Order: sequence, then C-alpha cells, then structure tokens
Amino acid sequence: MKSAVETLNPTRVRLTVEVPFEELKPSLDAAYKKINQQVTVKGFRKGKIPARVIDQRFGRGAVLEEAVNDALPKFYTEAVNEGELNVLGQPEVDITELKDGELLAFTAEVDIRPALEIPDYSGIEVEVDAVEVSDEDVDKSVEQLRERFATTSPVERAAQDGDVLTVNLEAKVDGEVLEDGVAQGVNYTVGSGELLDGIDDAVKGLEADGKATFTSELKGGSAQGKEAEVTVEVTEVKSRELPELDDDFAQLASEFDTLEELKADSRKRLEQMKKYDQATQAQEKVLDELLKLVEVPMPEKLLADEIQTRKHNLEHHQLGQMGLDLAKYLEIQGKTEEEFDAETKEQAEKGIKTQFILDELVNKEKLNVSQEELTEHLMRRAQSSGMSPDQFAQAVVEGGQVPMLVGEVARGKALAVVVEAATVKDTNGEVIDLEDEDETEVAETVVAEAEGTEDKPAADESTEA
Repeated sequence: MKSAVETLNPTRVRLTVEVPFEELKPSLDAAYKKINQQVTVKGFRKGKIPARVIDQRFGRGAVLEEAVNDALPKFYTEAVNEGELNVLGQPEVDITELKDGELLAFTAEVDIRPALEIPDYSGIEVEVDAVEVSDEDVDKSVEQLRERFATTSPVERAAQDGDVLTVNLEAKVDGEVLEDGVAQGVNYTVGSGELLDGIDDAVKGLEADGKATFTSELKGGSAQGKEAEVTVEVTEVKSRELPELDDDFAQLASEFDTLEELKADSRKRLEQMKKYDQATQAQEKVLDELLKLVEVPMPEKLLADEIQTRKHNLEHHQLGQMGLDLAKYLEIQGKTEEEFDAETKEQAEKGIKTQFILDELVNKEKLNVSQEELTEHLMRRAQSSGMSPDQFAQAVVEGGQVPMLVGEVARGKALAVVVEAATVKDTNGEVIDLEDEDETEVAETVVAEAEGTEDKPAADESTEA
C-alpha cells in the first residue's frame, strides 16, 4: 500500500491511497464467505457455492463492493498511522479507481488537530474577589436556617405575606376547564412567587373558604404559554412562626450549645464557600488568559458538530426536563434565535480551544492520570449526572468513554499547573495562595464547563475531539 498526505489547511488533510489488488485478497475471501451464508443456489449446499458461481449469479461487482467496504477502514487506518496524523471525526472517502485484479485507489479528507505552540504562561496575572464574610452574611445564613425550623398553625383571619395556605386551583382557557388544570390541596406560601403570576394579589385578604379569580400565563402543562382564567379557593390559612434566636434554637438546629458557636460555624462555612468560589474564579480567569495567548485554527466540521451537539443536549436533556422547548426558553431568556446561535458558536469555539490547548499542555508537561484520580473523577461525574457510581461506570465502559474521562482529568491537571504558575491577586491587592484548595478538582469543573461536558449524559459524549 502507498499513501500520501496533502495539507488542505491547518486543520484538514487529504490522504491519497493506492492498494495493490493482492492486498484485497483477505477481504475478497471474507466477501465470498459472507455472500455464501446469505444466498442459496440450486445444486449447491449452503456455504459451499464456488466463487465463480457467485460471480455468475450475483455479479463480480457485488463481491468487490462488499470487499472494498470491508477493507477501507483498515487501509485508511494504516494511512493515518503512516502519516502520523491526529485525526478528528470521520473521513469523507471517495473511491477514485477500482480495477479488478489490479488496483484500488481512494482519497480520504479528514479534519486533524492543528499543531499548537504553547508560549510561556508564567506571566499570567488575574484578579479575583477577596474572601470577606460580613456580619450581615452570617445573619442571613442563620436566618435561612431559622426559616427551615419555622412552624405553622391555623388562624382565623385573612391571608397575608408569609402565611402558608392550602388552596384548590382551577384553570380555564377559552372558557373550558383544562384536563390538567385542576389541583386540590396545594400548599402555597404567600409572597414566595411560586406557582402562578398574580396568585399573591389574588389570595391576599382571603380567609378560609374565600375565592378569587385572576388571569395568568400558564408555566407548564397542556396549555403552556397560554393565558388562563384561574380560580383559587383558600381552604385553610396558617401563620408561620419562627423560633427565637437564642441558645435553645442553636441546640435545636445544630450540634452547638450556644448561638454564638452556631454563628461562628456559619462564618467558617461561608469563608470556605467563598474560598472555593475564589478558586473557581481564579481558574476561569486564568483559562481565559491562556486562551488569549494561543492561536488555534478551528476545524470547521468539528465546530459544526459541536454546535449541533450543544443544541441537542440543551433541547433534549436540559429543557426537556423542565418542560420547555427552545422557543419558550429563548423567550424567557429574552434572546433572538440569531443571538442564541452566535452565543452557542462562541461557547463551542471556546470548548474546542480549551481541549486542544490543555491536551497540548498535558503532552508538554508529561502529565499522567492515576487510577485513584480517575475513580474520584468518575464519582463526581456520577453525582452530577444523578446516577449511581456503578451505573455511571457501566455506561462509561459500555460507551467506550474511559479515554474521554482520562482526558477530562488530565486537562484539569494541566489547568491546575497553569494556575499554579500564574499570579493571582484579590481585590485588596493580596497575592492568593490556592494550594489549600483542591486545585485539580476545581480545575476539572471549570474545564468541563468550558467544554460543555458538565451537563452531558454519560452515553452522549459524542463530540470528544
């Protein structure tokens, strides 16, 4: 076999391959054997039909077609290896010559990873928010905990903000009650902004057995997006009572004996959260600066596939779970389809650039992934996907996606290396040492977000470059 590589542009090549006919013999033999098992010829036992009879009855062309289809992947792979190409996606193959007994020639156009030069990144500097926890932050955190321990008791008075109501609902569109527009015994907190627009104004001032009618756009169900006339009946009004902020509350709501100890623990937790947020912010800003340093040619087909995959995942996984379609989502977001397409393209380009650059860094820095690191990453991905670790691991193995997970971990480690070399300062001008944070874990999250893999189900990672 002879092959030659023609560079069409920095991200695409054309392979020209010539195969002597004798190298097709294994595939020809396999083709005759396959056809033998599929057809019957009077006078011959199944599987024992001579090749010349198959040629006469079914045509030599059918045999050649079967043989070439069987052989092409092997010869294409040999040509790729011979050219030392790092290919992306599937090739576009064109058979240019097929002479029976003499020669098979074909071309294959395919995207390749562009060659990248990673410059010195140690000069990267970024600024992040300072870790500051105010007394107001602590008070708000304790108040949220206090809300969780609120109690309710029935009252005989008109409903007001903060009350918990039991209501019955009936929705009509064009005067007809919807099949899925009736709900009984629904609990609703006045002022929460949940359920339906306009319900708060309708129920305020109503006592038990009181009714009101209002107009609202339905957020889900068979008439989603339509204006409906909604009748709400209040069957019970309950007031919410918050526990006193004292040592008794601290003992009720936590393992601490005093309110001061509870507040101190809340402050500590808030500081830890803000440190994690700070580390995430640092990773994101360093990644953005790194992307600016490297010129990355963009493979057009890979970009188109990535854009399509992101749209598919949004429409069929994320929006589907929320009962929305793309048109409704864009309406809620206040975006046109053109703006959405431009934003998706920008995100897809960033994801591809991130993967290319960090993969190059993995090779340059000779980073390896241990079994322990891979297992920890798998556990985190399983948790974010809502699957058990065993289910997620099975899906990954069956989908042949273990190399993909290894790549995710390696790219996270590569970004952590760049962050470690960069200068990170907070808004107070203090240099931040992120070594106390789990840099690689944070980096994996940042990389997954940039690449758009954090929301992909395990069996749908189809555009790994």
